[in-house]
Amino acid sequence: MLKKLVQCTAMLMATMSMALAQVDVNKADMAALDSVKGVGPATSKRILDERTKGGNFKDWPDFEKRVKGINDKSAVKLSEGGLQVNGQSKSNAPAKPVVKAELKKDTVKMPVK
Repeated sequence: MLKKLVQCTAMLMATMSMALAQVDVNKADMAALDSVKGVGPATSKRILDERTKGGNFKDWPDFEKRVKGINDKSAVKLSEGGLQVNGQSKSNAPAKPVVKAELKKDTVKMPVK
């Protein structure tokens, strides 16, 4: 029982750290950018090329204007996936679900002896 509890706790902590990972476009390398849902190698290359050419991105509108293929709708999805510009998520991106609710839901199902 204790072994299962420790394993569940370890898996939950690993899942939480992945869910909370945020990637800033001004600091990330190609691997970090590729880890964001919706960003593939081609998009990562466009982001890095534009950052090298024009310097850091000031804000989301600057990012959308300078990176080909990124519009308001795709920017919202990227923000939901963990992408940030200067530490900020896209303002009209919906908030991520709270991980604590999932934890509470899972722990209630465990049998108590």
